[in-house]
Amino acid sequence: MAEIKINRAPFLTLWASIVARRLGFDEEESLSLGRAISGLTAQSKGRRLGLFTPADPKDKAKVAVQREEIGAGAIEVMDRVIPCVRTDGGLRALSKASPVEPESVRKYLAGRFKEALPEVASKLTQLANTYEPDELDRAAMDIYMRLRPNVPKGREGWGKAGSLDVAGIDRLICERTKL
Repeated sequence: MAEIKINRAPFLTLWASIVARRLGFDEEESLSLGRAISGLTAQSKGRRLGLFTPADPKDKAKVAVQREEIGAGAIEVMDRVIPCVRTDGGLRALSKASPVEPESVRKYLAGRFKEALPEVASKLTQLANTYEPDELDRAAMDIYMRLRPNVPKGREGWGKAGSLDVAGIDRLICERTKL
């Protein structure tokens, strides 16, 4: 496979959606959750880097009221508490008080990974399947940290694409299947 240059956010979105699928969520739910996990992680890192300021308390209160009005709850996946709501289509993560639509996540991933998406998704699925669900949920963020594209540290790397080490995914699969 040719070198894949990609930002960390779409890689985490894909990985988190695959982890959610392994945890028993359906494909649509998993895409929604994957996007939310990536967004929450980016917000957290952006605040640490001083790129984002905390939300205005009035805005946070307004979102909380809106979430309450739609009957939102929360679940925990990959050490992230994800606000979500049940829709006719199933569980959906929330962006503020709006459900994250799976089709928008599909388009996002296809646009970022291009022709490499099927192969990368297949390899990550193989890797996820080497773990029992509970074990994967606990290890998933560490696995992401190990596999994520290499970009410069701190602000310099923010939003930059790095090389995805596909061979690293294969090595982890081999390590896991030797257990």
